[in-house]
Amino acid sequence: MNRRWARIRAVQALYQVEMTGIEWKLALQSSLDDEEEADDYLYDVIPGVLEVQQAIDAQIAEQLEHWTLERVGNVDRAVMRLAVYEMQHREDIPVNVALNEAINTAKAFGGNEAGKFVNGVLSNLRNEQKWGAKSEYDSGDH
Repeated sequence: MNRRWARIRAVQALYQVEMTGIEWKLALQSSLDDEEEADDYLYDVIPGVLEVQQAIDAQIAEQLEHWTLERVGNVDRAVMRLAVYEMQHREDIPVNVALNEAINTAKAFGGNEAGKFVNGVLSNLRNEQKWGAKSEYDSGDH
C-alpha cells in the first residue's frame, strides 16, 4: 500500500474511532479493502495520534479563528490530527510533505474548501511552531 492510501485509511480509522468509540485496530481493519494489509506506518500513526490527541487538539484549537474544534468537521479533524502527528513525531516525513498530503486528503474527502481550511490551520501551526523552517534539501540528504 502506498503512503497516500495509507493516510486515507488512517483518516478513515481515526474518524471511526471518534464517531463510534470502536477500538482502533478494529477501525483499521474495517477501513481496509479485502486485499489490503496494514503496514507499519498505520500501526504507528493511528495509536500515536490517539495517544497524544489531547495535545494535538489543543494545538489545532489555538489556530482556529471564530471556530471551536467541535465545530470543525469530523473528517477535517481527523486529517489535521494525522498531519500534526506526522509533523511532530515522524522524522521520516518532511513537514511540508505532511502538510501537502493533508491538504490533498482533505480535498479528496471534502472538496477544495476543506483543503483551503486545512491548509490555513496547519500552515499557521507550522509557522508558529517553526516546523520545516529548514528544507529537507538543506540537510544534504538528497
